[in-house]
Amino acid sequence: MKSIHMINKVEHIPVLLDEVINALSLTKDEIYVDATFGLGGYTKAILSKKNCKVIAIDRDPQTKIFADNIKKTFTDRFYFKNGRFSELGKFLKELNIYKVGGVVFDLGVSSPQLDVKNRGFSFKLDGPLDMRMSCEGPTAEEFLEKVEENTLASIIFKLGEEVFSKRIAKSIIIQRSINKIKTTGQLARIIRDAIPVKKSKLDTATKTFQAIRIYLNDEINELEQGLIAAEKVLKPEGRLAVVSFHSIEDRIVKNFFLDCLNNKSWSRYLPEPPQKKPSLEILTKKPILPSTKEINLNNRSRSAKLRIAKRTAYTSSFGEIK
Repeated sequence: MKSIHMINKVEHIPVLLDEVINALSLTKDEIYVDATFGLGGYTKAILSKKNCKVIAIDRDPQTKIFADNIKKTFTDRFYFKNGRFSELGKFLKELNIYKVGGVVFDLGVSSPQLDVKNRGFSFKLDGPLDMRMSCEGPTAEEFLEKVEENTLASIIFKLGEEVFSKRIAKSIIIQRSINKIKTTGQLARIIRDAIPVKKSKLDTATKTFQAIRIYLNDEINELEQGLIAAEKVLKPEGRLAVVSFHSIEDRIVKNFFLDCLNNKSWSRYLPEPPQKKPSLEILTKKPILPSTKEINLNNRSRSAKLRIAKRTAYTSSFGEIK
């Protein structure tokens, strides 16, 4: 088994690294937020590029080992917080920081989560059905033991965009009545057997695993709240850079940028009428994609999309940090 310590020894280059660093437009003595720390690739690059500070956040407690290593080198310029990025405003306030020069999000699953089979994220490695980013709460195994068929089908369809969601859900419910579904290998086989054979580069288990993971970790709500929190803490000219890996995430980011530009209210978060001036300026009309060279070096980058926005001098669409 590939341990987290082995991963720690491997040089990790995050997706679209140069593009993200350029997007942040780094300046000396500024403060930046790496909202999805992971292995710390963006953080290390930011700290190495400019004499600035980075506040890093990650909900996965196992990422602390990587944060501790970076802390040894950048003692006074780096702070790590184990928690959800939706609470980044609260974490900054604890440090008496109210405005920052940039925020970066690298969404989805990190390399340690995918490459360690005991985390239960990968259908390529046979491990326990876990999928919890924070290592807390119900596991995927516990979720699948209790979920109703219609609910499961809806989750797979909406969060995985899987057209065979009903067939997959029905098969899972039938199979769990015969044997407990305890491993990623079991679940992957059930999914593959439920879908008609077709030629595709994408493993047929991909979309269902994605859907269950997103649901279990409340990733959609986290992303929406995280974007709102980032918009609040950015100072004028501050940059917001978001790397996403599937259409659902990218759509949320795109729509958030457009709503802040066009003064449209996210009614569930902002009941009062929108302001007259936009709080974000969109810097990427179309998302930035990885080069062929990067995809060849890192196949996981193939679906990555980077969107960038710049904070205006106008009032936040969502109010100040409280």
